[in-house]
Amino acid sequence: MTTPIELHYWPTPNGWKITIALEEMGLPYEVKLVNIGAGDQFDPAFLKIAPNNRMPAIVDPDGPDGAPISIFESGAILQYLARKTGQFGGPTERDRIAVDQWLMWQMGGLGPMAGQTHHFLKYAPAMDPPHDLPYAKDRYRAETARLYGVMDRQLADNRYLAGDFYSIADMACWGWASMWEGQEQTLDDKPHLARWLEEVSARPAVIAGRAVAAEARSNLQTDKDAQKLLFKR
Repeated sequence: MTTPIELHYWPTPNGWKITIALEEMGLPYEVKLVNIGAGDQFDPAFLKIAPNNRMPAIVDPDGPDGAPISIFESGAILQYLARKTGQFGGPTERDRIAVDQWLMWQMGGLGPMAGQTHHFLKYAPAMDPPHDLPYAKDRYRAETARLYGVMDRQLADNRYLAGDFYSIADMACWGWASMWEGQEQTLDDKPHLARWLEEVSARPAVIAGRAVAAEARSNLQTDKDAQKLLFKR
């Protein structure tokens, strides 16, 4: 029996990337909840494996050469797991390059921009005092729309983001894209993105990964203590 991977996790789009990957790859894992609304991400023990005080992070007791390894940053974790299992990283070198491109695109573009869109549309106006900033709302909403347009054009000619095969790039992008309504986006003019979302959302491993600790999610629009920790520290 393989020793489970220790997953430091909270049910957010970044956390879902890893639960989905672990489910897709059939790897056993043990969840260690990092309640970001309660400040668990600042615990010194957690900072030893995730110095940027962000989840997710993993500890794999069966790392390279059989020695344990801890990894932070969701993109790095996905690449590691793909290499470890030989799954979802792309069947050829050209395919792997395509996967890496779209994974980096998510890490540097879709995730940060969609996250800022959520912040300025939903959370900043609910803070005390409120921060209702039309320029910030318009800027991030428009940039998120542009990025979804990039996805739609890619998916017009490809079943999945990196080609005709499902990969860690799709796992990375799905969580953020699945929340398009909260980002005040439309799929009416993005039929290929809509098709991709429907297909990926129906995968059993995606459903299972998304469900991990789903009951723990709080409403940051009303949780003032969590707002202070996440937005003012």
